[in-house]
Parts: sequence; C-alpha cells; structure tokens
Amino acid sequence: MKSLYLFFLIYLCLSSCTMAPKKVMENEKTPVTQSIDSSDMTNNFYDNVETYPLQVKELYIDGEIANPGKVDFKSLPIHSVIVKETLLDSTGADRFVGAYRYDGYSLFDILDKKILRKANSSEFKPIIDLYIEIENGKGEKVVFSWGEIYYPNNLHKILIANGVSRIVPSKTKELWPLSLESKIVAASDLVTERNITSPIRITVKSYPHSFNVHQGMAPMYSSGINIFSSSRQAGKIEVLSEKLPNTTFNTIFYGRGKGIHSTTPFNGILLKDLLLKNYPLNRENLKSGIMCIVGKDGYRCAVSYSELFNRNDQQEFMVIKTGDKEDGGLFRIFAASDFFSDRAIKSVSEIHLDIVK
Repeated sequence: MKSLYLFFLIYLCLSSCTMAPKKVMENEKTPVTQSIDSSDMTNNFYDNVETYPLQVKELYIDGEIANPGKVDFKSLPIHSVIVKETLLDSTGADRFVGAYRYDGYSLFDILDKKILRKANSSEFKPIIDLYIEIENGKGEKVVFSWGEIYYPNNLHKILIANGVSRIVPSKTKELWPLSLESKIVAASDLVTERNITSPIRITVKSYPHSFNVHQGMAPMYSSGINIFSSSRQAGKIEVLSEKLPNTTFNTIFYGRGKGIHSTTPFNGILLKDLLLKNYPLNRENLKSGIMCIVGKDGYRCAVSYSELFNRNDQQEFMVIKTGDKEDGGLFRIFAASDFFSDRAIKSVSEIHLDIVK
C-alpha cells in the first residue's frame, strides 16, 4: 500500500512539472490562468506552448446604427480560433507565415447589441445587404458582409485577438513569428490578408447602390446576369461553360422566416469559378472588395470578395441553372456556408463588385 501511495505522489509531481502555467491572458473581464500541456498529456494539440497577450486598442463603432460608441470589452466572452496565416507575395503567390491559435472577442458579440438603422430601409428592409468596414490607425481597411458574421453554419470565426499561441510542429519544432499587436483574425480565410493589426473603428453600412424593388414578382425570370465592376459593366453571363465542373451539395434548406423549405440536393457550379475572370484574386480585392448579388425583383445580398473567393472550409457559393423560362430562373444562388437560406437569390440579374477606399 505504501508503494502505491508513493507512486501516486510521484505521478502528481511529474504532472505538475509538465502542466506549467501559461501567462495570464489580458481578459479585462476575468483573468484566467491556463495550463501548458508541454508533454501532450491531453488530446488538445493547441495548448502545448505559451500564450502571449496582445493589447487591444480602443474600438469605436458607428455608421448605420442608432447607438454608436466605444466597445466595452469587459462584457464580452473570449473565443478561440485556429489559423494557418498566409499572405500574397509580390508575385501574387501564397507565402506561408505560421500556424496559430488566437483568442479574442468575436465580431458577432461586438456588434450584437448595436441597433441597426439602415440608410436604405425604405427601399429594402432585409439586413442581408449590410456590411462592415474595419480600419486601423495606419489607414488600412478591410470589409466583412453582415451575412458572414451572423449567418454562417459556424459562428464566432472572426475575432479581434487579445492573445496568440503558436501551433508548433512536433518534429521540426519551428517557432513561427508572433504578432506584437492585436489584430482582426478571419479564421475561414485561406489567404489571410484581412488580418490587419490594431483595429480602431468599425463602420456599419448598407450596400451603396439603389435597385428597383418589385416585391412579390411572379412569375420571375432573368435570362442572364450583368457583371459590374466599380459601377462599370464588365461582362454578361447567359450560359454556363461546360468546362466548369458540376458540384452537388446536400443540404437542409432552412429560412430564417419560413423555416424548412426542402432537403433536396443542389447541383451546379461554384460561383467563384464563374466570376474569377471578371474579378481577379489580388490583395486589394481580398481586403476591401464588397459584392452585391441582385435578383430580378430587387432582392439582394452583400458578399465580401474574400468570403466568396477565399475560403478554407469549402463551404462555397453555388450558381444553379434552371429550365428555360422557369419561375425563379435562369440562374439561382445557393450559399453552402449559411445556416439560413436568406442569401439564396433567385433570378439573378446583376452582380456588382466595389472596392472600399
């Protein structure tokens, strides 16, 4: 019995040595001391090294809201995301930076109690044409659609980081460079150009163009999609190229208002494959490109360029071709990333891309 007791004491001693405390996170609400699992005693790969605090700057929210003001970070919970940060180099190729776990405050929570006051509500009441601009003291700006904050299947994936931890390869032991500043972290982005440092302002906006709204239009049909870039027509889509591969998405098609619509699979082509020739992938588009997909009846939604062209989760936007003259045709959009069906636009007649300056 004594030998068993002695073994137990030795085990506790060894455990306390391997589970060393991390630095206290700069969580103004409740400072929490976490453990470093340096010997892989748990199944969590993302807590093996020290977490470093990042100072969050004062953040102000304004725009199309009734209650602008500073963000009270003390009232917000902490979320964590894991990312493989990659940027574009001077040639446009991907340049890997490092793999990290970021802790911080989600845009979902930061914007949650802001009362929307849409500038275009008399023309279009739905909130799905809203987007936000985020800027820092260096003059950099990035955009996110309201839909990618509040509609995705996986919430709280866009953070303002207040802590960072490396995800260190077990064999190479490479120590990736650490950020010295807080930053926006968009965990669903493949190329992480939107991860700008030290954000200080969020501005809520509705898409700036006006469209004729014909609520309840039936039957509804558009024979093609006019493509615009910075208000100039850049092309028109009337047929889908046979060279583009077909994809099938199985789905539970569920609306925020009407609930379940169907469980029928969608078959079509990826919208990004259809539009890439008109909207090339570059740093400016990734950071500050905001798009609008418009139906024949004026129903529309905002989509950030990065949300459409730059995903790492394969939850893509799809374009579906219906039968000729079919109600709701000729082209429809399905957003596999969304929990709700609200951004599934019928009879698409226009797609716009604008760059936020």
